[in-house]
Amino acid sequence: MSPPATHFALNPDLDTVALAETFARDGQVSIDGFLTSESAKVLAAYLNSRDDWTEVLNAGEKVYEIPQQRLPELDAAAQAQLDRSVNDAARHGFQYRYRAIRTDDDPAARTRSGTPLDMFANFLCSETVISFFRTITGTTRIDFADAQATAYGPGHFLTRHDDDVAGKNRYAAYVFGLSDGWRPEWGGLLMFHDENGGVSRVLTPAFNSLRVFAVPVAHSVSYVAPFAGKQRVSVTGWLRAQTAR
Repeated sequence: MSPPATHFALNPDLDTVALAETFARDGQVSIDGFLTSESAKVLAAYLNSRDDWTEVLNAGEKVYEIPQQRLPELDAAAQAQLDRSVNDAARHGFQYRYRAIRTDDDPAARTRSGTPLDMFANFLCSETVISFFRTITGTTRIDFADAQATAYGPGHFLTRHDDDVAGKNRYAAYVFGLSDGWRPEWGGLLMFHDENGGVSRVLTPAFNSLRVFAVPVAHSVSYVAPFAGKQRVSVTGWLRAQTAR
């Protein structure tokens, strides 16, 4: 077996006691400087160099995936129709549109791949990091984390949902931000919804910041503006148990 291509390490200065207190109080926590700086830079550079993202969108219960390279093949009329259909569906229902690079569910397959993304997914499932997640969330039921890279560019969004899917055994969701210098007016904001139809908290994408929040909680990612200066790149997933709660 070939050695891992990339070594990831937790920031040794993280205050786990304070982070656990925040999560217990708020049901969520922002962990700034989650990785050592060099680890985060390696992962960000790798993802920003990838040109094989997949456009992911839904139509009701159906999920459609379009390789990034095929998007230019759509003529102007087809592209306009796709945009209209997605935006119309988002007006009143659950709708999303973003780009993704997925990781294999099998840790051994990820090790064989050896890419920085796959090795980061394995890092999240390591004994040290799972123990860290159990401590800050206050649950011993977390067994593993799944992961995918996501990129939100102009026209991308994710409407209100709560991540509570039967059989997935999700205890918490996470978003690991890898976009430096993101401006709030570009959109792509992680928004938490209250029971009155408003927003209780808004988080701007930040570099090397891990946002962890309990499942279920209503949240969305706001529409990315046409004038956004870059893609909102992150690694996202859930902290999960092998068996039902």
